[in-house]
Amino acid sequence: MPVPYNLKVSEEEKIYRKLIQQSDMNHIHIAPHSLRAASIFTILTRLKETKKQGVDLVKKMRMYDGESIEGYKEADLKEMQNEFLEEGMSGIDPRYVINRISSALIRQEVQCINALDVLRAIKDGLENHASITRDDRDRYLNFISVARKEYDELAKKEIQKAFVYSYEESARTLFENYLDNIESYCNWAKMKDPLTGESVDPDERLMRSIEEQIGISENAKKAFREEILIRMSSYARKGKKFDFSTHERLREAIEKKLFTDLKDVVKITASTKTPDEIQLKRINEVGKRLIEDNGYCPVCANELLKYVGSLLNR
Repeated sequence: MPVPYNLKVSEEEKIYRKLIQQSDMNHIHIAPHSLRAASIFTILTRLKETKKQGVDLVKKMRMYDGESIEGYKEADLKEMQNEFLEEGMSGIDPRYVINRISSALIRQEVQCINALDVLRAIKDGLENHASITRDDRDRYLNFISVARKEYDELAKKEIQKAFVYSYEESARTLFENYLDNIESYCNWAKMKDPLTGESVDPDERLMRSIEEQIGISENAKKAFREEILIRMSSYARKGKKFDFSTHERLREAIEKKLFTDLKDVVKITASTKTPDEIQLKRINEVGKRLIEDNGYCPVCANELLKYVGSLLNR
């Protein structure tokens, strides 16, 4: 009895990890997000374009994987899942991906492989895949480009988090400043200017510059601010501190905002060929964070820094 392929990126990652652990490749270090990049490509080959307005394959893929997409509800997901009964009966097999990773390792004789290596190996194998039609091959090549773009965002976010770690005090200050502003906004109150002592309105430009980092629209800003204030009150009632690590989306917004402000510094630091003493210190701090906290080895941490440096300089 035919069984459909998996349609969730996170589950596909687990399948690859399990297959690799059971193979003779289990001694090879696989850089973070490499299997995710492969999984994004594979799932896209199995999905069918929905008729639902405003939902492309990438949004559909994210919704299938449990991600919340603004403007869409659980009912929309159910509708898409019932739209094509045969969805998942075609597309790339997990064994193909594992075989391509294996061939790349054998050919390169490396001890570490990253997302770009994996996507390149998958792309090279499409030319000789006997069961793929020309039309499907063209479609799959486009999905590799999509997976590469998704990985680029993951790579920048990885460096962003590691880099912001060096500026943790700045991140916390920005976080506290935002909370002060939304508290005044939600309570229709004035704020005291720290320099002049004057009563001023909440800083709308500051609040929006942070909220826009995670796609909070103008119409949704009030609900988002109120939700955070409610969460703060809930923590206070329980005697807990609402801090920088408490609200995942707000933390992401703060980190993105700080990273945007620091982008020029990151560009120079990550891409310079002859770093000065301060730049070298920053590079070493970021590399150490990637290795100790994020699962990188010295080789792929260095490659990630160079790659993100090249992305930011485009």
